Amino acid sequence: MFGLGIPELVIILVIVLIIFGPSKLPQLAKSIGQGVKALRKASSEEETDAKKEADKADETTKEKSKDDA
Repeated sequence: MFGLGIPELVIILVIVLIIFGPSKLPQLAKSIGQGVKALRKASSEEETDAKKEADKADETTKEKSKDDA
């Protein structure tokens, strides 16, 4: 995962604990989780929109080839 091993992750966690303190850590984790969830949702919506546009383009191409024949 991005070249990070267990020792690096532990050091990052310790630094985050020092900066934010143990009382703010659950709120921080919740905020990060909500952000990741929103990012995934937006990504899947974009994928769905792209597939719909591709399908429409295929239908248009098929209709044009039928008209030409």
